[in-house]
Amino acid sequence: MSDANQLFSQALVKSLVGERGHIRVARALPDIDAELAGKKHTEMPYSIYQLLKHMIYWQQFMLEHLEGRKPQLPGNVMESWPEETGPQSEEAWQAAIQQFLQGVDRAVQIAETAQLDDSLAHFPGETKAGMLRNIASHNSYHLGEIVLLRRIYGAWPPPGGGFPA
Repeated sequence: MSDANQLFSQALVKSLVGERGHIRVARALPDIDAELAGKKHTEMPYSIYQLLKHMIYWQQFMLEHLEGRKPQLPGNVMESWPEETGPQSEEAWQAAIQQFLQGVDRAVQIAETAQLDDSLAHFPGETKAGMLRNIASHNSYHLGEIVLLRRIYGAWPPPGGGFPA
């Protein structure tokens, strides 16, 4: 791995897991319970649950590309949003959190080991670095919405504090 590839790899990993400008991804979610996850605010189009399921959907789509597969594009972007506002159970909610965090771990592993300027077989014009950056930015965008909802509901910061506060 070249020095430039290694340096960009490190930057991607920091973006994927969260650092400096926002809370670590792994700390922002686990203390949310199923009831809070399914709560719907009148001024927001989605619940925390719907946001996380949407994040999982696109993260999985992009990971499949990174792993050399060709995932099926949805017929409409709305297919990436669940209709149900909340999880069926606490266990289902915790499983969704774990699925998301495992996807982040997979993205980190790819960022640490891949030749980042390699093209993707089934995504013309895109590189592994570009796809990893897209995962990080998409997750960061929606994680910010989750943090905002937590603030609105009085469920922020998480235990141990949140950075930024």
